[in-house]
Amino acid sequence: MAEQKIIKIFDTTLRDGEQSPGNSMNIEEKLRVAKQLQKLNVDVIEAGFPIASEGDFEAVMRVAQTIKGPEIAGLCRANDKDIDRAWDALKYAGEKGRIHTFIATSDIHMKHKLKMSPSQVLEAAVKAVKRAKSYTPNVEFSCEDAVRTNLKFMAEVVEAVIDAGVTTVNIPDTVGYTIPFEYFNIIKYLKDNVPNIEKAVISVHCHNDLGLAVANSIAAVQAGAGQVECTINGIGERAGNCSLEEFVMAIRTRRDILPFKTNVATDQIVPASRLLSTITGIGVQPNKAVVGANAFAHESGIHQHGVLMEKSTYEIMTPESVGLRANVLVLGKHSGRHAFKKRLTELGYELSDEDLNKAFERFKALADMKKEVFDEDLDAIVADEVMRPSEKYRLAHITVTCGSFAVATATVQMEIDGVAVRTAELGDGPVDATLKAIKKLTKTKARLQQYNVGSITGGTDAQGEVTVRLVDGNETVVGRGSSTDIIEASAKAYINALNRLHFRKERAPESL
Repeated sequence: MAEQKIIKIFDTTLRDGEQSPGNSMNIEEKLRVAKQLQKLNVDVIEAGFPIASEGDFEAVMRVAQTIKGPEIAGLCRANDKDIDRAWDALKYAGEKGRIHTFIATSDIHMKHKLKMSPSQVLEAAVKAVKRAKSYTPNVEFSCEDAVRTNLKFMAEVVEAVIDAGVTTVNIPDTVGYTIPFEYFNIIKYLKDNVPNIEKAVISVHCHNDLGLAVANSIAAVQAGAGQVECTINGIGERAGNCSLEEFVMAIRTRRDILPFKTNVATDQIVPASRLLSTITGIGVQPNKAVVGANAFAHESGIHQHGVLMEKSTYEIMTPESVGLRANVLVLGKHSGRHAFKKRLTELGYELSDEDLNKAFERFKALADMKKEVFDEDLDAIVADEVMRPSEKYRLAHITVTCGSFAVATATVQMEIDGVAVRTAELGDGPVDATLKAIKKLTKTKARLQQYNVGSITGGTDAQGEVTVRLVDGNETVVGRGSSTDIIEASAKAYINALNRLHFRKERAPESL
């Protein structure tokens, strides 16, 4: 077998991933994800866009101060103000801090967005790199909208920024437009036509608008790219980014024809996926590759027979290789705090003593109601009791009356900024009445765009999980709640979304 080239994994879950509707994270949530990315052993964590807001700046700074091992990157436009602000946050990472600066190079972007000539863009790119180099030798430059850029001009820009000192040059498919053979040829063109190309690592950053982000990333690596930018669960703007788990497992599974490897600890993939879903409230579809609920499920009788005889008949990777454990009883009502903490750690959660106590109390209450407590239940407990945004709104209790011949009535008591409030509302069913009462108490103008309900595990005693999506002006947030009572789960999800909306408005990032 040919010697395997190591492909760097640049994770941008905390930056590009967070930019998609509903995926906003507060600082503590970003730190939890960053700690899991450290366990996952990614090479680079892009922690945010420091100049975007005070919240983003502090998040990048806290990640730079806390995380050991991976390099920490901060994104900035090609101007002095952005670059200076980025380094103010990244300097705590020392030599592991990476300034990632960019400017658009395609004709359509230069003409309509930047209103700059190619020569002005080239000059700005070189100037930005030199500014970044005055702070750190670890500089990455991106040609935004590279795949729609004139190849000759892009080669000129790449050569100039490498001469200026960049160590990584990124060729992103910003709008998810390219297809594999075309992307292969773009990377090969740069390899063949940029004289100093070997002085920098070629990076690729693919969006998934045509469903080709992973395939395009693999094609780029085959053409000579040495770094792939991706996200957990493939989250990101519009249709998302290259999925980290899919790219990494494709490389690992097809090592027979792909002479590459990564440094990723693949048994941390499922914990990372679950943690992100718990924090954002956005799950993955059941048929999602690698981490979906059905990824290792077999319903066909022929498939079941084959797997029972020999797993490799229908499984090209093992569940254990990505950190998936069988869905069996983990803990019960007689389990102690130590066993509970140990299992949460195995699932990727690191909780403070205060948060552990809150989660443990909820676990004990659930264990009294359920015969079996599964990993998915523990994810829901942590989401409900620990990973909630700062609480302007808190649910106290609900009383609902309804029936076949009675109009549903919900009486809801809440605390708003610590003050108890109460009201009752009629509705078209108990959930509708409950949400109307909450809307009346909070005086929210947010529109309920989506409401989904499902069972976390099997059985009539299973926790129900509700996910809602609220839209208020330009803000979109997702809320999640769980309970053995679906009406309570609905109220929790709605209030969770309202708290996220309040957090987003308080954060009020400057528009970029």
